[in-house]
Amino acid sequence: MSKIKLDEDLIRGLAALMDETGLTEIEVGEKGYTVRVSKGGGMTIAAAPAAAVPSVIGAEPPASAGAPADTTNLAGAVNSPMVGTVYMAPEPGAPVFIRVGDTVEEGQTILIIEAMKTMNSVAATHSGTIKEILIDNEQPVEYGQPLVIIE
Repeated sequence: MSKIKLDEDLIRGLAALMDETGLTEIEVGEKGYTVRVSKGGGMTIAAAPAAAVPSVIGAEPPASAGAPADTTNLAGAVNSPMVGTVYMAPEPGAPVFIRVGDTVEEGQTILIIEAMKTMNSVAATHSGTIKEILIDNEQPVEYGQPLVIIE
């Protein structure tokens, strides 16, 4: 395996961007290699051939089996405002915020996303009835990912 010279300024810049935006992971690719910086139990920096991982920032991951091919423009969707872990109730053992069939008002808290050890309420973007809940409790979510459909 050939030795790879890592651009420390790039890595520092990515780490600063993560701090600034609240991201927990970022990946960039160039010249056949990608660099992924993530936060969790510490900072991890990895380089791999580009063929092994997507090399374009913002590229969408492949659709999961059984999932709709395009979930980015679902009518009535409430999308994730950040990367984090979703919680359907205000605390363990408490009743969930919403269930399919519930009526919600614009601005009503419908779930919580934990990002960087901070709990962030996610509000209904419009009033209506919960048609579908697209995520599970304690599931990691990405920025822009549809979470709930409100009709």
